[in-house]
Amino acid sequence: MTGQPKLNFPHPPARPDQTPNFSAIEIPAAGALDVPPLDLQSVDSRDYANGMIRVLDDDGTAVGPWAEYIADLDSDALLQGLRDMLRMRAVDKRLLNAQRQGKTSFYLQCTGEEAIGCGFQRQLSGGDMNFPTYRQQSLLIAADYPLRDLMGQVYSNGCDPLEGRQLPIMHSSRDYGFFSISGNLGTQYIQAVGWAMANALSETGEIAAGWIGDGATASNDFHAALLCASTYRPPVILNIVNNQWAISTYTGVATGGARTYAARARGYGIPALRVDGNDYLAVAAVSKWAVARTRAGHGPVAIEWFTYRVAAHSTSDDPSAYRAKDEAAAWPLGDPVARLKTHLIGRGAWSEERHVQAEAEILDEVTKVQKEVEAQGTFVNPQPTSPATIFKGVYAEMPAHLRRQRQEMGY
Repeated sequence: MTGQPKLNFPHPPARPDQTPNFSAIEIPAAGALDVPPLDLQSVDSRDYANGMIRVLDDDGTAVGPWAEYIADLDSDALLQGLRDMLRMRAVDKRLLNAQRQGKTSFYLQCTGEEAIGCGFQRQLSGGDMNFPTYRQQSLLIAADYPLRDLMGQVYSNGCDPLEGRQLPIMHSSRDYGFFSISGNLGTQYIQAVGWAMANALSETGEIAAGWIGDGATASNDFHAALLCASTYRPPVILNIVNNQWAISTYTGVATGGARTYAARARGYGIPALRVDGNDYLAVAAVSKWAVARTRAGHGPVAIEWFTYRVAAHSTSDDPSAYRAKDEAAAWPLGDPVARLKTHLIGRGAWSEERHVQAEAEILDEVTKVQKEVEAQGTFVNPQPTSPATIFKGVYAEMPAHLRRQRQEMGY
C-alpha cells in the first residue's frame, strides 16, 4: 500500500521557547579549501559551493591557502577593516536609539553582518557599482561615505542628499558606487546584471556587484538575473547574504531542496563559492579573488555569505516572536568584530585596551555628527524643507508646466 501525499514544512533551529540549536550546520576546518584559478568553471566549483571558505581558526589565527592569497593585507589594512566595522556598529546603535526616541520613522541594522560589506567594499575600485539591499549600509561606511549624508538620509532633513525622496535607509550615491535601493529587493539583482552588460559593451573596465538576501532569492528576478548572467557572462559578482532569517521566515523556506544558495548558481552554469561571512579575512580574500576574476573577463561569479542576522529585521520587527531569545549568542561562527580583534591581538597589532579606546573614540565621532544632523530637524523637532524641492532634481531643464505649478505655489 502506497503512502499518502504529504507537505513539507521547514522548521527553524529552535522556537522562541526552545534552546538554540545549530548542530545541523556543517562547519569545515579553516584553511580546508584551496584558492581556485580565476577562470574557475561552474562544473569545477562544487566543493566551493557546498563547502565553506574559512581563514580564521578557532584561535583567531589565519591559516591555509586563502590566508596566503591575502598575505599582502597588512595589519594597517586589517585595522582599517576593524574600524570600519566598529563605525558601522556605532551608527547602527545611535540610529536605532534615535528611532526608539521618535526622532526618525524607521531603521534597519546590519549587526553581525558588518564584515561582509566592509570587507567586500575595500576590494572594489572607483567606478565599480554596488546594487545593494537595505542592509548593506556597511558598503557606504567602508567607501568612506560622509556620515553626515548617511545619517541625514535617515532623518530626511536638510542634511539628506536625496532631499526626502527616499524612505529612510534607502540610500543612493553614484559617486560612491551605491545604486539606489528598492524595497522590492529582487529587482536590483537583475539591474546589476544589466548594468554590467552595458559596461562590458562600453569597455570601461568597471564591474557590478549585485546583492540579495536569502529570502529574496525566492523572487523571479533572482532567477532572471542568474539566467542572463549565465548567458551573456557580464562582469558581475552576484552576492547572496544568507543571514538565516527573511523577516520572520527561516531560511529553510527559501533554500528549497538545494543544499546551499551557492549551489543554485551552479545550476545556471555560474561558478559559486560559499564563505564564512563572519570571518573578515575570508571575506577580504574571496572578494579580492572575485573582483580579480570578474575584472579579468572570466564572467560572473556567485558568492553565498553565510552569516547571522543578530538584530531584528527592522524597527518594525520583534524577533522574539519567532526565534529563540539567545539564538545570536549561540551562533557557531561567532561575532565578526570579536574574531578580527582576536586575530589582530594575536599578531601583536592590537590590544584589549586599544580596542576599548577605539570603540569610545568612534562612538564619540558618530555621536558628534548625529547631533549636527539632528540640529537640522527630527520628528520631535521638525524643520520642514521648502516645498520647492519637489520640483528639483527630476529634469535637466524644468518643463514649462512644472515651472508654472511651482510659481502658482509661490516658489
